[in-house]
Amino acid sequence: MKRWLSVLLLFLGLTPVHAETARIAVASNFIAPMQQLAQRFEEVTGHSISLAPGSSGKLFAQIVNQAPFDVFLSADTQKPQALIDQQLAVADSRFTYALGKLVLWAPDNDAEQLLKSGNYRKMAIANPRLAPYGSAAVEILRNLGLYEQAATKLVTGENITQSYQFVHSGNAQLGFIAYSQLPEDLSPADKSRWIIPETLYPPIRQDAVLLVRGQENAAATAFMAFLRSPASQQLITRYGYGAGN
Repeated sequence: MKRWLSVLLLFLGLTPVHAETARIAVASNFIAPMQQLAQRFEEVTGHSISLAPGSSGKLFAQIVNQAPFDVFLSADTQKPQALIDQQLAVADSRFTYALGKLVLWAPDNDAEQLLKSGNYRKMAIANPRLAPYGSAAVEILRNLGLYEQAATKLVTGENITQSYQFVHSGNAQLGFIAYSQLPEDLSPADKSRWIIPETLYPPIRQDAVLLVRGQENAAATAFMAFLRSPASQQLITRYGYGAGN
């Protein structure tokens, strides 16, 4: 795999003459695959990656306020496009790098049954004002006719990572998390997870964009090409995402 990537990057002209560092703002749900991608990228190019995870809304606000990022990997399409509209991102650089999937997780219960029964004290979701996964969770509850029942029991994390932490720590009996956050040892038949039917929420298209600050940064431009490569997309799908384009 490493040899194949090296050949691909050489063909694309991505191997560096002078190594640089790209600062990448990345939506919290994507941090696990991003760490693997960054490691591979550094191995085959010699460039360096510095990661700044957070909710898409918070990262967007930081970029608008001149935070020194080179690339933005959002959990939606709207924020990267808004940065293009504000001339803070390169107009033709935006693309979908992954399709997000939501899961309801209840470590000690049948997740779907527990949700529909309402017999729980707290349910975790990401902040719907900041995180696309949070707004998708609200949409799911509304489409199931369960939002009013759940509203007083919601524990809101700043991002999907905090939603996971609430459930993992036991502070919430169940919660909406990214598919990529599920424990690896869960079997497909394990009812503690309910993979939410995609008919219940709009597609979570996660877009990447090259920021104006990064357009002269060789590491940033190389990473954008690397992220679209077949090998990178294959890794992304192994973490439970749909492939981008």
